[in-house]
Amino acid sequence: MARPRTTARTVEHPDLSDVSLQQALEALADPVRRTVVFQLARAGADMSCGTFDAPVSLSTLTHHFNVLREAGVIRQYYVGTTKMNTLRTDEMEQRFPGLLSAVVTASTAEEAAGPA
Repeated sequence: MARPRTTARTVEHPDLSDVSLQQALEALADPVRRTVVFQLARAGADMSCGTFDAPVSLSTLTHHFNVLREAGVIRQYYVGTTKMNTLRTDEMEQRFPGLLSAVVTASTAEEAAGPA
């Protein structure tokens, strides 16, 4: 019989003072990760991992979530067994002013323009 879990699941997040601009830019350079950021910004609410519209498998998407989390772009937390995602908008704005909003604005323009 499985032993009941006695502690809540937690996810480690970096202090943004430990994240370099290079790390943030590399995380945001990938189009799948920009799609995640764009969808979170557009939703205006936290989203579970399985609700993103992405052109990759869920296991590959998990990798992209990890890169974004390690770069301080998103915060992840559990609600029961569901892993939720949220943008660290205010923290990113303090650390890298204008970066996240520029990425979201550019992604909005790219989506409006359609496929290249």
